[in-house]
Amino acid sequence: MSPEASVHLRSRSDSLNDVRAVIPDSCYERSTSRVLWALVQAVVLYLAPLVGLALTDRWWALLVLWPLAGLGGAGLFVLGHDASHGALVDSRRLNRVIARVCMAPSAHVEAAWDLGHNRIHHGYTTRQGFDFVWHPFTPDEYRALGRFARLRHRVEWSWFGAGAYFLRVVWWEKMWRFNAPGKRHGAIVRDKITLASVIALVVAATSILNGFSGGWLAAVWVPVKLFVVPFLLFVQIIGWTVYVHHVSTDIRWWTRRQWTQFKGQMESTTILRTPCVVNHLWLHNIFIHVPHHVDTRIRFDQLPRAAAAITAAYPQTVRSSRLSIAEYVRTTRACKLYDFEGGHWLPYKAART
Repeated sequence: MSPEASVHLRSRSDSLNDVRAVIPDSCYERSTSRVLWALVQAVVLYLAPLVGLALTDRWWALLVLWPLAGLGGAGLFVLGHDASHGALVDSRRLNRVIARVCMAPSAHVEAAWDLGHNRIHHGYTTRQGFDFVWHPFTPDEYRALGRFARLRHRVEWSWFGAGAYFLRVVWWEKMWRFNAPGKRHGAIVRDKITLASVIALVVAATSILNGFSGGWLAAVWVPVKLFVVPFLLFVQIIGWTVYVHHVSTDIRWWTRRQWTQFKGQMESTTILRTPCVVNHLWLHNIFIHVPHHVDTRIRFDQLPRAAAAITAAYPQTVRSSRLSIAEYVRTTRACKLYDFEGGHWLPYKAART
């Protein structure tokens, strides 16, 4: 092979378009009945625990129903996430409607999510200074933090802190608090007002109805029981999910000059095998993350087939492993700060040198 041909082959193999070319056309087929069934399943799995919560205050039942309600919200959110990408159905308008409805139980502003997640996170995955999701600090940046900010970082980057990080950085700062400039400003403000109004109406109605029958204590407790606790559990689930997708000792973040679409979407994402029942009922293949980053048009039920094709073509690039709690804990201990020039994760002690 000539040197010119070798250079051409290397450049082509590092093209995201070449990766998309190996994905079978069948992965882009959409079945209305499959989507309808998934949506009905997700709605039932969310509403059923809420009905149970409304009917009981027994502590052991709450400990069962609260996680199920959190998972139910996550299942709806994953389908809404697909719809927000325009992947669930053919109609762009219907995708937006489905996304807004499915994201409402988790209080996500779809228009703001579209900007932060679809455009920025997917457009610049693991690029320094661009992708804000689990963006690591360098030792110098960590040293410059105040005491409270350092403590907050240690909590949010601990094994139990993923939910706190997602709640503050993604849900609050980059969605509800974020004031988008330009042409997106109006759409995001309208979505915020609409969603906030619906949430306020539902919570107020629940509080008033239960206040009449059970007094002020019930007026406070029932909305907390039905909405607040499931929401916080959802935040923990989705925060942990996003973390394991993009943080690991062998996942790199890239400087601005080193980063390419191929590196961000292929080398900085994962495929994690999860328990079949949990995946089928709630996760909808979201842990098969590499093909989703390669092409967001691929719907949730086609991700396994696309992953098989991509893995066969790029076996040395695609990361695939079984989801492991022990490995997650090891990752949270090792991945605290980052050396962007060296391309590796660092512990906190690196900030002391």
